[in-house]
Amino acid sequence: MTETMQSTPAELADRASELRAANGLAEGSLGAVLLSLVERLEAPFAVKEISTGKYVHVNMHVAALYGRSPEQLLGHTDAELLGPELSAALRTADQTALGQSLPYTTDHRIERERKRREFSVTRVALPTADGGPARHLCYVWVETTLAHHREAQLTKALQQLEQQQVAGETLRREMQDQTLRDNVTGLYQRAHFDDQLRREVDLSSREHREFAMVSIALDPLPDQVRSHGEAARTRVLEELGRLLRGNTRAMDASCRLDEDRFVILLSGVGLATAHSRMEGLRRQCATQIVVLDGRDLGFTVSMGVASFPHTAHTQEDLMQAADLALAEAQRRGGNQVTLASIRFDAV
Repeated sequence: MTETMQSTPAELADRASELRAANGLAEGSLGAVLLSLVERLEAPFAVKEISTGKYVHVNMHVAALYGRSPEQLLGHTDAELLGPELSAALRTADQTALGQSLPYTTDHRIERERKRREFSVTRVALPTADGGPARHLCYVWVETTLAHHREAQLTKALQQLEQQQVAGETLRREMQDQTLRDNVTGLYQRAHFDDQLRREVDLSSREHREFAMVSIALDPLPDQVRSHGEAARTRVLEELGRLLRGNTRAMDASCRLDEDRFVILLSGVGLATAHSRMEGLRRQCATQIVVLDGRDLGFTVSMGVASFPHTAHTQEDLMQAADLALAEAQRRGGNQVTLASIRFDAV
């Protein structure tokens, strides 16, 4: 229920008297004009006796609303004319209106013949000629069904538009993301890696935090794998890409730099943690079952781990440190994780 702020009936009566006296209007002329306007607007209008709750005046529109003739409404209460649920709501609103000095407006729904109509009903207690307590309530019903329906349609349209915008933005990002990824491994390509590396260096320099870089190379494939040709190599690269993606967080970046070289950026991760995580990834690669035509294809990787700023103070030095660590892992026979040396600068 919503209350509408208006002038009190007494204030309106004084204003009407002043208007009538100032312009020489006939007694009751304003009331006649207002009733004429109500009829012109086809608004249901009724007057109810407060003590009994019986209707003492209704127009044709109220009668149509109740599905009866005006004569069938006069002298009857809402409880006699409507169902218990609606009549109880109307009675509660009537009682609240009696305690108000201003017109009181509530919303109600009427269902008839499986059709629901919504109304805003304004009530006002009519002043008596002797100045005593009000004995009648006046009602004006304004239908809001169409307005609410349009509002609901507008809300639905706006929601659909928002959903379409979100879906469009998601699709755009997905398409953009796909252009940045390698078709075989599903990893980001070199351009994304360069951007991400610059961001990590800038973030580390501003917030004094470290991050790790891991250079990864696919070790030479065994003869039995190479004997299966390019299909076997592609299958190994697909599985390696899946493992790299599965072992990195959303804030990290796993990329393919060229045919056999890969790199991972681990945001906010130190050298020791990066080594531990990469050692786990190395073991997964070495033990992963990769099947092609019913045969298991084995593969291993070598890794070199460096960190910023502990093993390098510039972007170029970091890449070189990770590559040198990778070369050392390969020199030791592959299938290893090697750490870059920590730099100790003179004070």
